[in-house]
Amino acid sequence: MAKTEASTTAPDQVAADLLILPLFENSKPGPGVKKVSRALGIDLVAAARDAEVVGKLGQTLVLPTLGAISAGTVVLTGLGPKEAAGTGAVRSAAMYSVRATKGFASVAGTLTQVGDDPRGAARAFAEGVLLGAHRFDHYKSKPDRERLPVGKVTALTSGDRRPVAAGLEAGRVHAEAANWVRDLVTTPAADMTPAHIAAVAKTMAKEHGLQCKIWNRRDLEAGGFGGILAVGQGSANEPRLIELSYQGAGRAQPYAVTGKGISFDSGGLDIKPAKWMETMKVDMAGAAAAIAVMRAAAQLKLKINLIAAIGSAENMPGDTAQRPGDVITHRGGKTSEVGDTDAEGRILLADVLAYLAEKEPRVIIDSATLTSTGLGEDIWAIFGTDQTLVDELRAAGDAAGEPGWQFPLVEAYSRHTDSDVADIKNADWEGADTLASGIFLHYFVGDTPWAHLDVGDTAYLEAERSEWPEGATGCPTRVILRYLERKAGRI
Repeated sequence: MAKTEASTTAPDQVAADLLILPLFENSKPGPGVKKVSRALGIDLVAAARDAEVVGKLGQTLVLPTLGAISAGTVVLTGLGPKEAAGTGAVRSAAMYSVRATKGFASVAGTLTQVGDDPRGAARAFAEGVLLGAHRFDHYKSKPDRERLPVGKVTALTSGDRRPVAAGLEAGRVHAEAANWVRDLVTTPAADMTPAHIAAVAKTMAKEHGLQCKIWNRRDLEAGGFGGILAVGQGSANEPRLIELSYQGAGRAQPYAVTGKGISFDSGGLDIKPAKWMETMKVDMAGAAAAIAVMRAAAQLKLKINLIAAIGSAENMPGDTAQRPGDVITHRGGKTSEVGDTDAEGRILLADVLAYLAEKEPRVIIDSATLTSTGLGEDIWAIFGTDQTLVDELRAAGDAAGEPGWQFPLVEAYSRHTDSDVADIKNADWEGADTLASGIFLHYFVGDTPWAHLDVGDTAYLEAERSEWPEGATGCPTRVILRYLERKAGRI
């Protein structure tokens, strides 16, 4: 866990391995840049201009200080036009800055002085530094010893330190939650089995004072969770259901979260092409996000009640695997016909949504790497039965720098889920799969306000994008956390 500090120390005097200074496009440099320039005896802006770094977002110039100031290295980072720079630019600039360097144990910066929201800027700064510094080298025989994990983030301010300190801490918790998800998602599926995901959740719950119950196969059979069992029946790794609860508001009606927990998705008997399977360890990203949200809610001591039920299974084509045409009886008694064993996530989620609806929560929020939505790697899709919930989640996504776009629940598309032998069918081959998945899931939530975040394209990047490296992003952990913080009156 990184430490955070709000400090009024001058930038040329702060003790840090890396000092980040803002550079605006077509604007005069701030006082911090001027101070450091004088201390170093060079014109930093002129040096940046010579390197064609003119303040555009994403541009960086890294310079060693050679002992002239307390910080060992300075990076000038572009934030775009000064009048347009907000918290999103601060987060992105911090990520770019840290990724442009080899890695430092302590990072300080004046980016929190950007704009008129010092708390929000501080939060974005801490998020950007810690997200940008994330690395996963657990399986390297010789990890890169030069890339040190960030142990301290210092925001330099000339004003009240209290809102800056509060913002830094919130940003730290959010970034570390997302990075925790990135680690879980990146871990190979041979190690991240349903049993291991459950063990991780149980350990986390014990560390953070949450209630935890793990349902094994026999428990699932007794509880009528036919969907989870069907998805997992072709694998030697038996499925699990993880139930977590956090109580921060007495007897208040809880909020509920869940996520798709497919530890590996081969497609089942409707097997995927080999190339598509390469990244299928990421199919538990929604489950990891839900577990991380519970963890962060406890760390933030949010004044809400929060519950989670997370199904986890491995979708394999073993000799006991579910078959196309099979009929599943879900929790609560509704039935579904298997049209495609590679549309297994919705089959598993159906059980969990029905179970959470029994708890009568205020809302249910689920996230899943369910489909390719066509929105690209920057924007997730959202369905919902409550427009206020959808709007609030989209606003949370905008604030987190992870925007979403609403898809409709089109009644006419129920033809893609019609079944002659069961209540509903999980998929057909006529297209409109993203819209059909929303219709299918909607069938199991009853009257409970519900939103589904499809992060099939945003939870894992197959190539570097903007400030993000290739790999897991932690999406939509920070989105759901921001929504819950607002409900708790925190922001």
